[in-house]
Amino acid sequence: MSYGIYIGRNLTADGTAYLAGYGDEPSSHWLEICPRAMHAPGSTITVGVTPQADMPGQLSQIPQVAETLRNMRVSYSYYLGVPAPLTNGGLNECGVAVRDIWATSRAELRAMTPKDQTGPNYSDLARIVIERARTAREGVDLIAGLIAEYGYSTYGGNSHIIADPDEAWVVIEFAGGKGLWCAERLGPDSIRASRPGYIGAIPATPTDDVQFPPHFFETAREMGWWSPEDGPFHVNHVYGDGKHRWDGVAWIEDEMRRRAARPGKITLEDVFWSISTERLTGDTAGYGQVVPLAHPDHDALRMMWHAPVGPVTAPLLPVFLGQASVPPAYRQHRYLTTGESHRFLDRRKEEADPDTVSLVPQGIETGASAVYAFKRLMHLAFQKPDPILAEVGAHWRAVEADVNARLPDAARAAAALLNAGEAGLAAQVLTEFSHARLGEALADCHALADAAHARLRALGALNMARCPLAPDQVW
Repeated sequence: MSYGIYIGRNLTADGTAYLAGYGDEPSSHWLEICPRAMHAPGSTITVGVTPQADMPGQLSQIPQVAETLRNMRVSYSYYLGVPAPLTNGGLNECGVAVRDIWATSRAELRAMTPKDQTGPNYSDLARIVIERARTAREGVDLIAGLIAEYGYSTYGGNSHIIADPDEAWVVIEFAGGKGLWCAERLGPDSIRASRPGYIGAIPATPTDDVQFPPHFFETAREMGWWSPEDGPFHVNHVYGDGKHRWDGVAWIEDEMRRRAARPGKITLEDVFWSISTERLTGDTAGYGQVVPLAHPDHDALRMMWHAPVGPVTAPLLPVFLGQASVPPAYRQHRYLTTGESHRFLDRRKEEADPDTVSLVPQGIETGASAVYAFKRLMHLAFQKPDPILAEVGAHWRAVEADVNARLPDAARAAAALLNAGEAGLAAQVLTEFSHARLGEALADCHALADAAHARLRALGALNMARCPLAPDQVW
């Protein structure tokens, strides 16, 4: 399902807007930094879904742009048969951030979706936006243009939050093969959570704050789902599931508005809490991501805080767009990667069947997997929330506070080098700072997990039943 939350800059203690969230997928997740790239004239990219997808379709080719932007994102290896690698979004060098969140369409739209649907899927749209968009509004226009020209391959309905330092947009793409979408602008006083994404009543014509295609109202009238006599056009009631704000969305939005009303407003710790509280975040959260929406003096200093699994039992630590690499432990491993169960780190059968060879480099696989390590800690902590989950959470929050107190000095050092024309040295400073913090956290994770396992074993409290233990969640 995934989860995203946008918090406008007028509501935060530091005057910065934030976009945070995670992806709900069980397959492997990994962090990657993708450089700016040039593409030859006539280049294309493959988009869509295959006949084997849960909602089948046909892959197709659409034109690639001449240049794609540097970006960082979390990728993963499976969702409902949609071709991998997939992404829920990330951050690009222009300061545009994207989060992809499920938003189901009404049953009739899902049923009428063509079995040979074509066009970009939800992940294609997220990837294209962070590779091409220079503003959030440009991201909306990209999605609108792609759907109008090439169609949209759905798994039942979806949404995106696209944000930059000035504004954000919720974009909902509907199933049905009719090119239906709607976008609502969020501003500096907005708090918006999506799980699923939602839009309420909208005006009859597009405005600066609401966008939709020309046939949006007419299609609903033709289908008998709405008429002017029914009153305002409520997007979720007409084209969605009719629930509007789900319980978890209402709970977190109301809680963050309460925190925004305090004299100190919403702090960075509050933003971290909004995606790390056990009421919202558990095993289904494949990772955590918090993007500060600001314009630093240099694009290399754009950053996000990343957790390799749900941050209920993992720290959110800084990764810079200008750093040179991602630590091997945080890159793609075979653990939970779809298809790796039939592959080998062996090439003897490669000539007859290339798919027998693992997609993961041997040097990566022989090192630690951050996702595996932090998942292990998560499920140890969930077996005895009192005291293990509480202790683990307190440890990571202390680590985050320490790292964030040191973060400005690292950024200032890198900025000084960039001002002096030493981009390579700046990248080295950023890389070493991020790698060191991520490495320290992984070492702590191993120590915490070993201690938790020893405690549970001694207490006879290791859960050997087939019913896993976990905190209660709102959703």
